[in-house]
Amino acid sequence: MADAKEQIEEELIDITSEESYEEPEEQDASEEMEMLRAERDDMRDRFMRALADVENMRKRSDRDRREAENYGGSKLARDILPVFDNLKRAVDAMTPEQREANKALFEGVELTMRELLNVFGKHGITLVAPEVGDAFDPQVHQAMFEAPLPGTKAGDIIQVMTEGFMLHDRLLRPAQVGVSSTPAS
Repeated sequence: MADAKEQIEEELIDITSEESYEEPEEQDASEEMEMLRAERDDMRDRFMRALADVENMRKRSDRDRREAENYGGSKLARDILPVFDNLKRAVDAMTPEQREANKALFEGVELTMRELLNVFGKHGITLVAPEVGDAFDPQVHQAMFEAPLPGTKAGDIIQVMTEGFMLHDRLLRPAQVGVSSTPAS
């Protein structure tokens, strides 16, 4: 039994000696190095993606802020447009005799309408006022009816019911017009 005990001790010494463990330690070190490189690359990739996400979020929030500044009041502006329409109808409905008889009232309504247009202008709202004879543009006009009218071409505006409005570069309300449908001869 003593011999067996000595033999086991010798084997343990052999197993724990540096010579017998040099190769596995080198393998373990290179494997560990590869794992660390893979982890580093993974972390770099995650960092770059997080950086890109933050940059995209910054750009998106910047764009959203600009749009909110420019177009945030569009609902209010749309609700105020009938006020302009009514003032314009009041001015257009007055005959020259009524204008002369009620000069102060007429000037007050006209000044109010001009001031409303000035306020619109300060906030980026511009008038789209087509004239009879202009070409119909579906981007800024809404055709309310189509009728043949001698002396016009198909697609010409023959009547303007209400003006339209743009809010910066977006259509707030199209101009409502009548369009000629005169067939080509």
